[in-house]
Amino acid sequence: MKLPSMTKLALHWRILLGMAAGVVFAALLIQFEWGKDFIVNWIKPFGTIFINLLKLIAIPLILGSLITGIADLNNITQLSKMGLRTILIYIGTTVIAVSVGLAIVNVIRPGTAVTEETRTKLITSYEKQAGDRIVAAEKQRQSGPLKPLEDLVPENIIGAASSNANMLQVIVFAIFFGIGLILIPPEKAAPVKGFFSGLNEVVLKMIDLIMLAAPFGVFALLAAIIAEAPGTDLFIALLWYALSVVSGLALIYFFYVFLVWTFTGKSPSFFLKGIAPAQLLAFSTSSSAATLPVTMERVTEHLGVDDDVASFVLPIGATVNMDGTSLYQAVAAVFIAQTFGMDLSFGVQLGIIVTATLASIGSAAVPGAGMVMLVIVLAQAGIPEVGLALIFAIDRPLDMCRTTINVTGDATVSMIIAKMLGRLGEPVEQKWDDRLDEVI
Repeated sequence: MKLPSMTKLALHWRILLGMAAGVVFAALLIQFEWGKDFIVNWIKPFGTIFINLLKLIAIPLILGSLITGIADLNNITQLSKMGLRTILIYIGTTVIAVSVGLAIVNVIRPGTAVTEETRTKLITSYEKQAGDRIVAAEKQRQSGPLKPLEDLVPENIIGAASSNANMLQVIVFAIFFGIGLILIPPEKAAPVKGFFSGLNEVVLKMIDLIMLAAPFGVFALLAAIIAEAPGTDLFIALLWYALSVVSGLALIYFFYVFLVWTFTGKSPSFFLKGIAPAQLLAFSTSSSAATLPVTMERVTEHLGVDDDVASFVLPIGATVNMDGTSLYQAVAAVFIAQTFGMDLSFGVQLGIIVTATLASIGSAAVPGAGMVMLVIVLAQAGIPEVGLALIFAIDRPLDMCRTTINVTGDATVSMIIAKMLGRLGEPVEQKWDDRLDEVI
């Protein structure tokens, strides 16, 4: 069957067109009194459905791909080698990201540009939202120092799999299950491996189906964001803060490209073209978990990463590698301190590096989770937690940017690990219009 010419466009161009159309559509409609309500009631739900479809397959994808990938390693030595290198690189890039954020915010000093009047207005406007995050963070702080370690092991895998917020628990179960498959006789493991391998193939085909709707999904998401955005005067007051965050994220972005070029020999254009659709979806959804299925498809089929490596590195990265989030937490903490006239010592900022690194690991891969963890960073540094209200007005667009960096970091590390293990080959990319023919 011959498809319309629109499908001849590369996927990332189709998504970009959808995003641009959503912005223009919303900008025109909000000029009418009924425009905002129309977008919220009749357009936004389609964006929500698109995100829900991506989230729907996240847990099955992790179970299928991770169990299959670990079982195919054949021995525990290969698993431990891959796991150690993955965690060390993830922690290393996170520390670098936090350090970059602190350096930029200390140079630009955006907090000094916020007047007393603006500070009071922002705190008053977003006091309730800030209070909700503070309460959530307080519960987490009171749970004990080893609570995050305790939460890694679920008491019920069915219950853990019922929420994407428990993705780390599902990963622990999948790794444990995969190790069990390695240790039993191959003839007994074969049927189980066959089941999860089949499950993985089905989920990958579901991704193809969902991506048919990607341009329309991001259209609805961007239209809703424009329609629901707060007044521009608040954005202007926070311009320097946003500039600090975006500048730091841009530096980390180019750092990733440099790492890929240095360690894998792949050109920047090869890497960016391969990962672009996942980046655009991360930007639209603000969720690493929702983007994970697409990230895995792009990394394996378009960047040449072996399935076994991608199925292990990427799900872990979606939950523990939050470089964009950690950089934002560092910038936000110092920015809030500056608005209150606080001068943070080197020791306090060193503590921010440690806390932001650990907090980013504990952040759920869902929109806005980094804001809760930011409260913990503020408390460690002795910064007034009510200052959280200062950054609410502009948090959503910055959340979109930092999620894009998180996903890019996951893809970068997967390529590096694959190269280290000799499992980085040529992409098995199939023309997108051909794949659509197959799906339809």
